Amino acid sequence: INLIRISASLTMAHILSAVSGSDVDVVPITRALISVSDKTDIVELCTYLHSKNVELLSTGGTAKKLRDASLPCIDVSDYTGSPECLDGRVKTLHPKVHGGLLGVRGNPQHEKDMEANGIGKIDMTVLNLYPFEATVAKGAAFEQCIENIDIGGPSMLRSTAKNHAFTTIVTSPDQYDEVKACMEKNGGTTLGLRKRFAARAYSLSASYDAAIASWFTKELGEESPVVTRVYKPEFALKYGCNPHQKPAGISSLLNTKLPFTVLNGTPGYINLLDAANAWLLVKELREATGLAAASSFKHVSPAGAAVAVPLTDVECRAYEVTPDAAAKLTPSALAYLRARNADPMCSFGDFAAVSDVVDEDTALILKKEVSDGIVAPGFTPEALAILKSKKGGKFIVLEAKADFVPDSVEYREVYGMTFSQKRNDIVITKEHMTQKVVTKGGVDALTEGAIRDMIVASICVKYTQSNSVGFAKDGMMVGVGAGQQSRVDCVKLAGRKVTTWYLRQHPKVLGLAFKQGSKRQDRVNARVRYIEGDFTDEERVRWEAQFETVPEPLSQDEKDEFMKKASGVTISSDAFFPFRDSIDHASKVGVSFVAQPGGSVQDPQVTSCCDDYGMVMSMTSVRLFHH
Repeated sequence: INLIRISASLTMAHILSAVSGSDVDVVPITRALISVSDKTDIVELCTYLHSKNVELLSTGGTAKKLRDASLPCIDVSDYTGSPECLDGRVKTLHPKVHGGLLGVRGNPQHEKDMEANGIGKIDMTVLNLYPFEATVAKGAAFEQCIENIDIGGPSMLRSTAKNHAFTTIVTSPDQYDEVKACMEKNGGTTLGLRKRFAARAYSLSASYDAAIASWFTKELGEESPVVTRVYKPEFALKYGCNPHQKPAGISSLLNTKLPFTVLNGTPGYINLLDAANAWLLVKELREATGLAAASSFKHVSPAGAAVAVPLTDVECRAYEVTPDAAAKLTPSALAYLRARNADPMCSFGDFAAVSDVVDEDTALILKKEVSDGIVAPGFTPEALAILKSKKGGKFIVLEAKADFVPDSVEYREVYGMTFSQKRNDIVITKEHMTQKVVTKGGVDALTEGAIRDMIVASICVKYTQSNSVGFAKDGMMVGVGAGQQSRVDCVKLAGRKVTTWYLRQHPKVLGLAFKQGSKRQDRVNARVRYIEGDFTDEERVRWEAQFETVPEPLSQDEKDEFMKKASGVTISSDAFFPFRDSIDHASKVGVSFVAQPGGSVQDPQVTSCCDDYGMVMSMTSVRLFHH
């Protein structure tokens, strides 16, 4: 303990005092050091600096780039009087460079030392670092990765950032316009800008060193002692999940882009959570089935999801589209029409996702629905114009970046704990549905349509809050049960939605005669309440007022008789069925096919139950919990 105290006191004794100097806000730029690996827009920036009579110092390839653009620059080796050496490992590690960056303006001793050693002031450093992470990502050899560890760059970065009271550190092309605007307005850089740029520089340095440390320890087969993730704020949000949760915002990992571009509207916290999950769902459906896909999300779970499968005439009536119009729908429009009609009451105010470029047909369907926004890989000009006019111009339009690749490990902070896990990048395929069919008849009992629906339902539950099950038929979800503690409750919840979906096609429901001018969502809600039938006296009065003539009730016997025709439905579960009760209940809503991971001690009992009902069950061996 005494030794620890002595060590602590010695450490405290070495804390340095602040060095005083001039108290200035705007610092004119007279000399800048330019050394960049990413040469995006560097000629334009240096052209501007040259026009302001800024002397340019540079190195290697950057100097050549500037001279090729007819910009005068001085090689750092000429400026310092020391040539580059050791295969370029030593270029800028010199007192004339770091003294020029670290010298405190207005400090008598610093000014005297600089004059005695022939050190001139350097007011700005423009740099970015050797592409170490890109080198590692390309699979380069250990020695090549080592050579791409920048030494001079981080040293100049830290020197310039430390002396931000007088020097400006610029580390990214996205800062160039702000530098020029600040200089143009003020005749130099302001202290506020220099502080912000210094903070970002230190974040870059931390991220860079963390990447090197993580890679190096991994190469040694050891766990990294520190994980550093540096975020760049992209835009503020109005609030988080609730209005009192302020501030809120969206950030990107430093040196990476966000996966979406905002084309219209102002997305909120939950909108973006919906968008991320909805987009991944449809992207994977597209890859797995080869069909255009769409989803309809609410509160980070799908209300519906579907692929482009033609509608039956009865479905056309239930979804309020004529057979002729349905036959002309594009695949994207057809997929969203199906996704929206899985559970149109829950889809009210949804966030939509489409796997393909959104065309005019799809936009026109969205136009008549109450929806917050959409994410897709692109939009035709006609579709974008329609969507931008929706909700008084506030409809959110996000364009997904096709080339975005997320990190393989994802992190989440909760109550002072940082969780990390490998991203759930399992790809659900036909093989998962056919490799282990455990019921009578084996794999031969599976139809292509059943395999498709198993894939659709399984990918859907992959992006549904657990516990979850999902029912699918004809390429669309017809019931999703999300976030229940009991699996059988998931089945009952989703099963009730399946029953409602089926009964929306009952002749008495299709024949409801609404008054002229009734709103689409009011008709949707009225049909569901007609099927449910459990009105209060006050509610019944208001419900009956929507019709030309008061409809006769849909009796329980009529419902039961109609549901006897239900068949060909698929159920998928995100984890194993622990008891046969879930299968018993699923049999009531026409389930013929089952997909589940398996792995329970009750698997034999559940398999026997499926055989009792003539169901075909595949065990995928893949659990899909999602939280």
